[in-house]
Amino acid sequence: MKPSPEAQSVHLPKTVYKAPNVPFASEGDPDMGLRYLIYGDYIGSGFPARFYEQSMKSYRDTVLQRDGNNAKIPYTNNYFATANGVDVVSGNCFTCHGGPYTDGHFLGLGNSFADFSKSRKSTLRFAKSLSKVLLKKKSPERAAFNDAYRYYWEIAPHIVPANRGVNPAFRLEEACVSVRNPEDLTYSETPQFSMSRFNVASDIPPLWNVKKKRALYYNGMGRGALTKLLMQAIVLGVEDSTAAREVEQKFEDVAAWVLSLEPPQYPFEIDSSLLAEGLAVFEEHCQKCHGTYGAFPQYPNKIIPMDRIGTDSLYARYFLTESHLTDWYNASWFGQASPQSELRPSYGYVAPPLDGIWATAPFLHNGSVPDLQSLLNSPERPTYWLRDFDGKAYDPVRVGWAYEVKKSGGKHDTYDTTQPGYGNQGHTFGDKLTEAERKAVIEYLKTL
Repeated sequence: MKPSPEAQSVHLPKTVYKAPNVPFASEGDPDMGLRYLIYGDYIGSGFPARFYEQSMKSYRDTVLQRDGNNAKIPYTNNYFATANGVDVVSGNCFTCHGGPYTDGHFLGLGNSFADFSKSRKSTLRFAKSLSKVLLKKKSPERAAFNDAYRYYWEIAPHIVPANRGVNPAFRLEEACVSVRNPEDLTYSETPQFSMSRFNVASDIPPLWNVKKKRALYYNGMGRGALTKLLMQAIVLGVEDSTAAREVEQKFEDVAAWVLSLEPPQYPFEIDSSLLAEGLAVFEEHCQKCHGTYGAFPQYPNKIIPMDRIGTDSLYARYFLTESHLTDWYNASWFGQASPQSELRPSYGYVAPPLDGIWATAPFLHNGSVPDLQSLLNSPERPTYWLRDFDGKAYDPVRVGWAYEVKKSGGKHDTYDTTQPGYGNQGHTFGDKLTEAERKAVIEYLKTL
């Protein structure tokens, strides 16, 4: 899938927006925030619980260890009652922001194991047929099903990326808002805009670094009220802006939980004899963009221009030349009602904080690089690679997921870096290091 002629011909800026100076903050209750995330009704709609009755008889949530009906469904879903009293099941924030690692799960870690690379249309068709069998035509349950189904059906063609492990969250949001009135978020029978043919997706950064940031997302476009930036997934099912306002008030607690997160400690052995050298290498080559760590950390919040970073530019270009999301968002309840937020895309990428970097493989904004070793030595990056998706095959030497180099792409789980938007080029700053320096700085990075 090649970039469209429009995307190739549009003049793109050579400069980038600077990240704002105001840090994200919240006065909410972190414990209440987590509870809302794992029990709450913020998505607004879902498929009737009757669809899940058989599986709920044997399943137990061993990750969150929830109680009640939520104990009987995966941790990536919530069981709740809709506004009209129907019990439903819907995805929650940990569908994307809770990831497995070796022997456990980290809440706040981007889930690079989810598979969006298969079309969900056949599953939705089956669900539609099932609804006609199980649910009476004019029942509240059928109404609840139809409420959720119309958004799922709308997004299905637009969230199928070329590779497994990346996440099409913004495409999902864009497809949902294409059938929402911006002023009050109600469903619109007339589409607000036509969706671009691109299926742009990205790796998911860890939530524990939000407290260091002044702008969210890889291109630094998320500005303003943290509550609204965090709750964008509600467009998958929230009824209107009145319901969204109730969610936003509760997301003050969610924001507090996000800002309270700390990165997990590296669980394997570290060669302490290399740490001093690794720190020196980091200070000389890395800290100008990625900040300092330790007792008095400083993070510069830099958006690096595309001609400097050199990584695959399609994600950044998409929001500048193809996407309708930014215009819709800024004119909508999200951008206009207090507290305000906005999307301001930039032709560059944020140099992220590196706290807990050992846990965040694969690397680059599109997840195209499997480990730190190849991130810091670009000639080692595989063009086609296949990793084990069970969440256990971790390589503590190269720092990332163990993988097998393949000769070609085209197979479902093989990452193909020749696909538009998924190139592994750029960020070649580590190429100038010696192998000894690279080894030392990797040992240091394990401690962050």
